[in-house]
Amino acid sequence: MARPDLTGVLLVGGASTRFGSPKALARLDGETLAERAWQILGETCERRVAVGKIADGLDVPFELTDDRTETRAAMAGLVAGLRAARTEVSVVLPVDVPLVTPELLLKLADACADAAVPQTGPLPGAYAKSALPTLERRLGEGRLALRDALEELDTVRLQLDPTLLANVNTPDDLRRLG
Repeated sequence: MARPDLTGVLLVGGASTRFGSPKALARLDGETLAERAWQILGETCERRVAVGKIADGLDVPFELTDDRTETRAAMAGLVAGLRAARTEVSVVLPVDVPLVTPELLLKLADACADAAVPQTGPLPGAYAKSALPTLERRLGEGRLALRDALEELDTVRLQLDPTLLANVNTPDDLRRLG
């Protein structure tokens, strides 16, 4: 059952240079990565927001919130998503991690201090509103590495099933998952 105390933030992504086309529109098991991630967030959270760049013109079946920056970095989407969230904690899911489950996202949410992340890095993750000032400052300074920002936050790191955290960076990665 979707939790009312959580907001799901979908990072739709952008240029996808290594992938060669927008990852959000890539298909796995008959659905786009964006549709798949949106559904997982819907099973996890009562509220959802998808963040990206409206100017990219991605044809996605849900409303897209513009991150309102020229910066192409997950940090920009994370900041925009946390600003839009009406709950204290948000689970943040990029489109390129298609095997994540609601259970995994809930583990992150339940462990969240300022942030809770898996052993593999900052995304997917759970982020609290308390992290927003640090993330906004770093975004403004052009310090865009989320991994480095975690060092300034009260961050819980969880050991989670690495197969569920498989990241799609290339078309070959996607084929291997399919």
